Amino acid sequence: MGGPFLWPADEPWPVCTVPHDRTTGYRPADVRRERAILAEAWGREAPQGLTDAERAELASLVPGPYAPHLGERDPIPLVALAQLFTRDVPALVGPDGCDLLQVLWCPAEAHGPRGNAFDVVLQWRRSADVRDVLHDRPEPVVIGRAHGLPNECVLHPEQVAEHEHIQHLDDELQEAVEEWEESLEEAADDATDGTAAPASYATYEEYEAAMRAAEQSADAVVTYTGDLSIAPGWKVGGFASWHLTGPTPVVCSSCGTPMRLLLTATDREWDAGSQSWVPVEDRELVRVKGANAPTGVSPARGTMSVFTCTTDPRHLHETVFQ
Repeated sequence: MGGPFLWPADEPWPVCTVPHDRTTGYRPADVRRERAILAEAWGREAPQGLTDAERAELASLVPGPYAPHLGERDPIPLVALAQLFTRDVPALVGPDGCDLLQVLWCPAEAHGPRGNAFDVVLQWRRSADVRDVLHDRPEPVVIGRAHGLPNECVLHPEQVAEHEHIQHLDDELQEAVEEWEESLEEAADDATDGTAAPASYATYEEYEAAMRAAEQSADAVVTYTGDLSIAPGWKVGGFASWHLTGPTPVVCSSCGTPMRLLLTATDREWDAGSQSWVPVEDRELVRVKGANAPTGVSPARGTMSVFTCTTDPRHLHETVFQ
C-alpha cells in the first residue's frame, strides 16, 4: 500500500489529463506530517492529547493554492495505491501470465459521471519482465483530498469466507435469516432479564463497567449482514457491499458480460459496531484510536469496489462507490 512499485524505469508513469482544478489542495508532505503528529499524540500514554506546539504545526498544514502554475488539463502523476502479487493473494485473477496487479488513482474527486469520484487505473504485468526498476516515483504537487494519499504499509493477506448480500438471497432464505436473527435477539434479552440500565452511577468506574457489559452484550448478538455476509476492509474478490443502494448489476461495457469484484478499498478494516471480522492479532487494538484505519484512505463515500470483466480482465473496469 502506497509503497515502492515494481515499475519499469523506461515505462512512462501514468498521469491524469482529465480537466479539473490542479492548483489547490493538500501537499503530500503535509498530509504525512499531520498523520505522524496525530499518531504520536494518540499513542502517548501521558499526558494524552496534542501539545501546544503540535496544535500550532497542525494549524499550518492546511490546503492551499500550492500549484498555481498548473492548468486544468496539465498532466499530473497518479498516486500509487496498491501493489498485489498473485502468489500472495489466491483470489487475484488477471490476464494469462500476469502475476502482478498495480493500482493507481487520481485523488481528486472530479471523475466519473457525477464528477465526485476518484479515477482508478489498473496495470497488470509479469513481474519477471521488470529488469530496471523506477526508483524516483513521481508524485503530484497537491492532491485534492488528504484521504486520497495512502500510508505506506505492508499487506498481510488473510482468507475469509463470505456470503452473498442478503438481498441476493431468495425470499425463503431471507425470511429464515430474519427469523434466526430474531431468535438470537430474544435469547439476548432473556439473558439480561430485560433489566434496564440505571439512570446514574455512584462512580465513574461503575459507569465504565456497565458500558463494557452493554457492548459485550451487543457484540454477542450475531447478525447475517454485520457478522457473516460481507467482510469490511480492503479485500480481493469476495462479494461487494451494497449498503447504500442495494444490489445493482455490473456488466462489462465492452462485451456485456457480468463483471466480478476484483478489489474493495475502504476507509477502515473493521466497524466499531461489530468485532467479528477483527483479525485475531488485532483484537487488543480495537479501542485504539485509528487502529482500524491503517491505510489513511477514504474513497468517496467510504467504500470503492472495482469490477473487472470475467471474459477478459483487460476490458475497461468499472468502479462503484458506496
